[in-house]
Amino acid sequence: MTVSVNDQSLSRLAGFPDDHRGRPLPTAAMITARIMELRTRRGLMVALIAVNIGIPALYLGIRLIMHLVDPKSYGPAGGYDSFSNLVAGVMFIFGFIMAATLGATAGSADLTEGVFRHLVVTGRSRVAPYLARIPAGLAIIVPVVAAGFVLVCAVCALAAPTKLDYQGVTVPAGLSRPQLVAWAQDNAQTVDCQFPYRVGSLSFLPSCGPFAGSGGGVVITKDGQTPHKATPAQTRTLAAEVANRDFVDYSHAFLSPPLKIMVESGLWLELEAAIGFVVGLGLASLMGSRTVPTVLMIILEIVLTPILATAHIPHLINLQRGVVGLATARLEPSALPTVFGGHGPGAGGLIPESTMVAVVVILGWLVAWTALGAWRIEVMDRPRDVCDITTPSAAIRN
Repeated sequence: MTVSVNDQSLSRLAGFPDDHRGRPLPTAAMITARIMELRTRRGLMVALIAVNIGIPALYLGIRLIMHLVDPKSYGPAGGYDSFSNLVAGVMFIFGFIMAATLGATAGSADLTEGVFRHLVVTGRSRVAPYLARIPAGLAIIVPVVAAGFVLVCAVCALAAPTKLDYQGVTVPAGLSRPQLVAWAQDNAQTVDCQFPYRVGSLSFLPSCGPFAGSGGGVVITKDGQTPHKATPAQTRTLAAEVANRDFVDYSHAFLSPPLKIMVESGLWLELEAAIGFVVGLGLASLMGSRTVPTVLMIILEIVLTPILATAHIPHLINLQRGVVGLATARLEPSALPTVFGGHGPGAGGLIPESTMVAVVVILGWLVAWTALGAWRIEVMDRPRDVCDITTPSAAIRN
């Protein structure tokens, strides 16, 4: 049967408002629906809260109780050490894993539940529901990570120690380099015995410490063969040199985390969680399942990234720089301990990488996995018997 359409009918169709269903950009209503869809998964929500908020709360709660019961044996629950250990050792890794789990769930929800075909036949763009999950998932994972981080910041700031313990010695906090040197000279014996130093370039050794002589204080001549007992002036000189060398390490020791470090650390954790969610979303959409992508993301974070970030393989060094975990570690605030067990860039630590390269790698991962997931959704199970009549100008077929 042939249907004839005159100009008057076409003009009436042109008067209808434009249909937005075929556009790839998601609407606010679509994003809201995706948020509600994810929030109904109570098991997943409980796991997110338990890991991102529950683990830090449990750790800090135990430390608070131990300090209240026996304050002489157990120090305050808060402080900079507790903050840095929780941020770089717990929240960084587990935040990524839980964000990736949420992304894998969001990316495979329509496929595993069998509603993907029903969404397609409505005439709506295939890409729009996929892109709607990105802001929807971030609207869930970002507040959860932020809540756990605010809890850590509050406890570590309010329950911080009142005295700075550096290398087992009570040292005044916030000293400048000249002030630390002056303090070290006034406490030369303590500094020489407790503070770390390298013996290679020192002109003498103290009577205690890791390189102590067996017969009291000694002076090492250039040939290293004539020992003499150190004088008080030489002991003060050694203390001043040790304080100069240890100042950088001392400057990273705080009673409580400074505001600048808290802000930088919070943004860094949110970046890591966002990367985990977007990559997990794209991988799950590409594979069409949830379990396997989740396992692969855990392996990437716990096994592969620590190895590739610290193992110096000459012929694969540029490939290693392309690992998103190394790029994120490169953007870590300098005051925090290096993640993945490294000791900073260079030999024996993380693979050296510039900040610009790290930013490019992160953006590349985000764009690439988003594009792969969108492409897979676009070509997946495309029905051949459904006519696309989403616009008034669509051709009327026989």
